[in-house]
Amino acid sequence: MPSVAMKFGPVAVLLVAVAAGPVAAQTSGCESVADRAGRTLGCFITAREELGALPRDSALYWHITSYPTLDAAAAAAAKAPRSSAVASLGLNWLFAIADARWRPSGGRQVARVGPLPWFQADSFAAVYMEGVFQPGMQSPVHRHPGMEAWYTLEGSQCLETPEGHQTQRAGGPGLMVRGGLPMRLTGTGVGVRRSLVLILQDATQPRSTPAEDWTPKGLCGS
Repeated sequence: MPSVAMKFGPVAVLLVAVAAGPVAAQTSGCESVADRAGRTLGCFITAREELGALPRDSALYWHITSYPTLDAAAAAAAKAPRSSAVASLGLNWLFAIADARWRPSGGRQVARVGPLPWFQADSFAAVYMEGVFQPGMQSPVHRHPGMEAWYTLEGSQCLETPEGHQTQRAGGPGLMVRGGLPMRLTGTGVGVRRSLVLILQDATQPRSTPAEDWTPKGLCGS
């Protein structure tokens, strides 16, 4: 069944502004888009779908497809398992967790992110978010009980973990981090970064927790 509006848990990520020069806007964390109250910067949760057990017979991908209307996306989601119709960043999307051969009903295929790093869980949930950072905005150091992936529509970002750092620019390949790994995300470049976000997690665990056992080296700058 399609997932358009869901119930959300505790705040996932606290964002802080560290850009040099004029002070960037600050936000208290990830909230439902219904509670954004006109704010443009921050992290906003657009949907959560309970997936149950996931198949292990093939690698899974995050399929991102755009539609002219949310109703059209919802109609396509009704025909596909593990899919959600989501209005995000001014567009209408079908998000699906499926193997590489899966194809949506209609719409324009924008990206296929994966293969998604596997982790063990009896029951999975897909949490979809949109992230809007000014250059220099950072998340705190945190981790998730599952993997996280980003697809950037505008601007650029940098992800630092104990394994190094990765950058992503608009229209480039999806960016992923495996479950449990400490991370810090930084908006980079000269313009606002707008990204679609997936957290594929153990459905029984909190979405995000602080990672106080690791200190970033500042590989993404500020």
